[in-house]
Amino acid sequence: MILPFRTDADIDAAIATAVPHLEAERLLAYPTETVYGLGSIPTEPALAALSRLKGRPPSKPFLLLVSTRTMAEETGLVFSHAASVLAEEFWPGPLTLVLPGGEGRLPDALRGPEGGIAVRLTSHAGIRRLIARLGQPLTSTSANRPGQRPAPGADRLAEAFAREIARGELLVLDGGVLGNVPPSTLIDLTAPVPRLVREGAIPRAELRRRVGSLAP
Repeated sequence: MILPFRTDADIDAAIATAVPHLEAERLLAYPTETVYGLGSIPTEPALAALSRLKGRPPSKPFLLLVSTRTMAEETGLVFSHAASVLAEEFWPGPLTLVLPGGEGRLPDALRGPEGGIAVRLTSHAGIRRLIARLGQPLTSTSANRPGQRPAPGADRLAEAFAREIARGELLVLDGGVLGNVPPSTLIDLTAPVPRLVREGAIPRAELRRRVGSLAP
């Protein structure tokens, strides 16, 4: 199923369908402030289904999208001083922070080799509303098969994942065609010194201009 996700009325109607779909540990394709994402609720069965859909090994973790910083903290993720300043300056927005914590509250499958879990407070207003109604984070990975570019819109998603959509495993939220936006910038904050993992939509120079020595 593909649902429109552009106007406030669209978003309200889509959320009413998407929340129970996600709570049943099925999968969602949705627009973000960068690219279309694929996601689920953060449970072991849902993450396994997302890994199968994405065609990637379960050992490669997905990031989390939250609607508020409080939601991230309620999962047990820990904000250092640098993480707090970066979140205050750039959230909501295309900055993903890899944070320690979450033991016993989030699946270990979300944890990267450095021991942290990646999280972002999305600036896509419709997705923030969906996550708030869901009451828990939404996992996220770019909406594409291995070796392909992320789908720019619902039409390409429908081509790439036609079988999963037809079987009711994947629900698509059509937010229109997205521009050629880089992925989020990714910073590892599991060690005392922040480390830039990926320079994306927010360049290193902008990080340093706005937070000075706390930037990687």
